[in-house]
Amino acid sequence: MEKTLTTEAPSTTTDVSSARFPEHLPAALTEILQGHGCVPDALYAKLGMEVTEASAERVAGSMPVAGNTQPYSMLHGGASLAFAETLASIAAVLHAGPSRVAYGAEVSATHHRAARSGVVHGEAVALHRGLSSVTYEVAIRDDKGRRLCSARVTCGVRRR
Repeated sequence: MEKTLTTEAPSTTTDVSSARFPEHLPAALTEILQGHGCVPDALYAKLGMEVTEASAERVAGSMPVAGNTQPYSMLHGGASLAFAETLASIAAVLHAGPSRVAYGAEVSATHHRAARSGVVHGEAVALHRGLSSVTYEVAIRDDKGRRLCSARVTCGVRRR
């Protein structure tokens, strides 16, 4: 006889009316996001991401390893991808500006080494910034500057 495991998801609700964009985000980005009807990014907060620099050409930030690990106590690859896509998406939104929207089209990554503690640092740098698409290379490094992950993120851009 086959065993079936079941789990109940915790009952959670997010009250977005009281949620606020992180104060460290650039004012121009917050203004564009609010103008597009966006709400604060719950995943960004849950993963502990922080943007330290933002422009359409380059976005840098950090994310703690603690709380973002897989069962072997190493940084989860999915957390790395979420971090990479967030950095590139912020740059894409800044590139698109208030009259256009950016949306995720593709993300791919190679994980080079593991991180078990500390903070990881990400940098998304534009490879292509066009009218209908933007592509960023994202490097995620550990506290010692060693590359943990290389990602490429492409976002589509269109009029609102």
